[in-house]
Formats: sequence, structure tokens, C-alpha cells
Amino acid sequence: VYLSCEVAGILASGALWLIRQVVPMSDEKWHEVHFRLEAWWGATIFAAVVKLFGLRVEVETDSDLGVGPYLLLVRHVSTADTLLASALVSRSCGLNLRYVLKRELLWDPCLDIVGNRLPNVFVDRSGLNTREAIASVRALGRDLTPRCGALIYPEGTRFTPSKRRQVIERLEQSGDPKLVDYVHGLKGVMPPRPGGTLALLDVAPFADVVICAHTGFEGAGSFSQLWRGDLVNRAIRVHFRRIRRAAIPTDDEARIDWLQAEWQAVATWVATHRAGGVLQEYEDFES
Repeated sequence: VYLSCEVAGILASGALWLIRQVVPMSDEKWHEVHFRLEAWWGATIFAAVVKLFGLRVEVETDSDLGVGPYLLLVRHVSTADTLLASALVSRSCGLNLRYVLKRELLWDPCLDIVGNRLPNVFVDRSGLNTREAIASVRALGRDLTPRCGALIYPEGTRFTPSKRRQVIERLEQSGDPKLVDYVHGLKGVMPPRPGGTLALLDVAPFADVVICAHTGFEGAGSFSQLWRGDLVNRAIRVHFRRIRRAAIPTDDEARIDWLQAEWQAVATWVATHRAGGVLQEYEDFES
């Protein structure tokens, strides 16, 4: 299925390039057709994952996800959860999402071709070019319209217990007891890295924030987990919560405290709603 989507995506992107050489196409139209191609690609793979692994997807939201602009902050625990926004926001609601993604994903041909034709950012997570990465993220958040959103994974990496321990050890060495206590209190999530989120808040002063908490993809954190069937027949629970811009602090220090509090709320939600076992019943997420 994945190979078929890759081939279809590459052929479609090639056809669009050829069409543009013959038929005049504005930048706006060029971006629109690629947003739709990107949404189709992600939603198709996600639907295949749902069917092939026998997943049941339950979605809750407190607002219309098709109305922007907003910044979408998503919990990250698996490669599979990177498809959630394509399926549940872009494809289902028609919102054009701009992504902040890790540069390693450029090995995927479709993401390389189509992703670089759109206002997405593929950041280097090594920390060697932090200033450049933040500048790219800031550019991503400019000029968001009611049909647009910007997506970022505030944790910066997938959650694993070992990564969490590494963060705690590093913080203990740096001598920040308040932050150490905070991370010790987080269960099931990594502490948020504020740089990218603060940059987006700065350049998109009228955008709300939507936080996407989810659970169930813990069985797809690695290829070995997928291979031994840890994801089969699982319940995937997804919760979108919108925060109006007026409720978000205006200075950076208060925003960091706000982001940490919101991510603590995500951890609490995950602990409360985490699937307790394997589901025998299969239900298509679109029904």
C-alpha cells in the first residue's frame, strides 16, 4: 500500500509539473493542488493502516477544525501519528496545513518532492543550526488565512521511556530543579521544547491554538513493535481542544509556563484515556 501511494504521488507530482509548463497556473493554485495531493497521500495511508491493523479510531473535538487560522500542537509517540492531521484535519476538514517536520523525512520521495513545493519546514534537530531553524519556523507562520494552519510537534521527538530518562539526566546535570520536577511529573509525553511554538505565536498574533492529544499509537513506536503486531486491534483515541488566542499570554516567560501547563494537561489526558487492551471489534474511523 505504501509503495502504491509513493508511486501514485510521484506520478501525480510529475504530471502537475508538466501541466504547469503548458497551462499558466498561479502560485496560489499551484499550492492548492499540492495541498490536496498531500492530504490525499497522508489520508490514504492512514485509512490503510486503520483497515490493515484493525484499528478503531475515536475522535473528539470542541470546535470546527476547518476554520482557521490556528496553530496545531500534536503529541508525538509514533511515525503513524504523523498521518493523523492529514486524515482528520486536511482531508476531512479542508484546512491547508503547513508542517514543521524533521529533515530525516526527506528520504521519502513524495515528502521530498511535494513537501518542498509547499510552505513546509524540514528542520535539522541536531541543534547545530537552532537560529536558522527558528527563523524558518517563523516564516512558516506568517500570513496564515482562515483556510490555513501551522502544525508543530512541541516535543521535538517521539516519546520513549529511554528518551525521557535522558532528558531528566541532562536536566539534573544542568541544575534546574524546577524543570527536573516538572519532567518527573510528566508521564507518557516528552517535555515541550518552546522555541518553535513561541516563534509561531510571535508571527501569527491572530491564530488560535489547537492541541491534539491522542493515545493508542504506543504500539507503533518502532518497526519491531509493528512487526510483532503490537498495534493490531488497538483503540486510537484522539482529542482536539481549541484555545482562543485571548487566553494565551503575551510575553515569552508566561507563554513557556502556559505551554508546560498545557502539556501537563496532555499527559493527564493520555493517562486517563489510554487504551487498556485489544479491541475485538473493528470500526472504520470515517463511520
